[in-house]
Amino acid sequence: MKVKLEDLLLLVAKYDKFSLAKIKKAYLYATDKHSHQFRESGEPYIIHPLSVALILAQLNADADTICAGLLHDVIEDTDTKKEEIIEEFGETVATLVMGVTNLTKMSFYDKKTIDNANLRKLILGMTKDVRIIIIKLADRLHNMMTLQYKKNVLKQQAKSIETMEIYVPIAQYLGLDNIKTELEDRCFMYLKPENYKEISEIRNNLEKRTENLKKEVILKINKILNYHNIDSEVRFRLKGIYSIFKCFLKNENLDEIHDLLAFIVVLNDIDDCYISLRYIHENFKHIPKYLKDYIGQPKQNLYRAVHTTVVGPNNKLIQMQLKTHNMDQIAQYGITEFWHDDIKNGTSKMQESLKTQYPLFRSIIEANKMANNNQEFVNLLKGELAEKIEVLANDGNIIEIAEGSTPIDFAYKIHSELGNNMAAALVNGNYVAFNYPLKKGDRVRIITDISATGPTEEWLHWSVTERAHKKIREFLNHQKRDLHLTRSP
Repeated sequence: MKVKLEDLLLLVAKYDKFSLAKIKKAYLYATDKHSHQFRESGEPYIIHPLSVALILAQLNADADTICAGLLHDVIEDTDTKKEEIIEEFGETVATLVMGVTNLTKMSFYDKKTIDNANLRKLILGMTKDVRIIIIKLADRLHNMMTLQYKKNVLKQQAKSIETMEIYVPIAQYLGLDNIKTELEDRCFMYLKPENYKEISEIRNNLEKRTENLKKEVILKINKILNYHNIDSEVRFRLKGIYSIFKCFLKNENLDEIHDLLAFIVVLNDIDDCYISLRYIHENFKHIPKYLKDYIGQPKQNLYRAVHTTVVGPNNKLIQMQLKTHNMDQIAQYGITEFWHDDIKNGTSKMQESLKTQYPLFRSIIEANKMANNNQEFVNLLKGELAEKIEVLANDGNIIEIAEGSTPIDFAYKIHSELGNNMAAALVNGNYVAFNYPLKKGDRVRIITDISATGPTEEWLHWSVTERAHKKIREFLNHQKRDLHLTRSP
């Protein structure tokens, strides 16, 4: 990828022309510091931090974040000290660079080298300034884009596993869908190269075959909405390579993937979303089970839209995603949408939103409170980042829970007392065993009884999440202590 400083400056000039001098200074500083270093591709090292900065600029990142992106390796890879960064670029840039540097040094999975105390400190530090993890995501994305130059296959796979299990979920939880999809596909390419090649060919052929369908559907949607005087923008999205692979793992064939072909319909306001849904259903046969109202019930990364799957030309299933301009911006940029809305105050708004609206932040804080030691914190965090499914609580709220979870995990996800007093569980109105594996879309109701005997050792085998295991062990240990005191003379 040929990148130049001019590319970065042109991109930043579109939203923050007053910061160009500072960014250019950071680039020249980084170029000088890395002047004798080269990447495994043979390119000058500066290509990497410049590429990271470009990824950040595509998110409308503020000047300090872009400068930190340009400088993120100077402390780790050169003899530069933090004090020098403070003197040249200010305390904020230096703090961001140090945050990324320390995070880069951490191995999330190497039990021999991991320092759980530092990892805990760093993860909690990210909640104080989310820009650290956003820079790290950009850094990891460019590293994955150039991973082919790392010739050791085992190192490629180790990097891909860590990326898939840690950075992909973080990108998803922060709403950075484009970064999440790109990271997933890159990891898939190294972890399952034969499958990747096969599905890439399928997807490429599908893209060519659906060109006429795409034009026909966009034309029809525009015609329907124009007739009713509804302004709209319509674009097409084809499901990613790894996402298609996951559908195949569930034994779905290509024609059964209901959101394989998606049309994003961007409208002026919420009323237009629901009115347009009516007109689309009048003109296309829809599949009721795939109707999802994420406007009334937003996803945990604040994604909002109404989704419906209809039967399109040639009996192809196609998904319609109806959303406002603001919802569309959040769908594309996630938490960094605040930079697009207000570059001056976007960072402070982003941090406040992280604390008040994003469950990831609350999960980290809860894990910190629950954990009795650093290893427990790491285990809880990994559990929070595991693959999730969405189920419905009895009050209609959407709850994200680890794939493979049972009613026990669900109960402890809601509240400890709900788990400890659980007497029965209903899923979709039917009584189920406590070890029943929940599925996406299940409606779950927990029935409690204050006289219930509480969890037993078996519950540890009937649940999958670290949170549930911790709460069950606490209950059992407390029970043993009470029994011991009762028997003591």
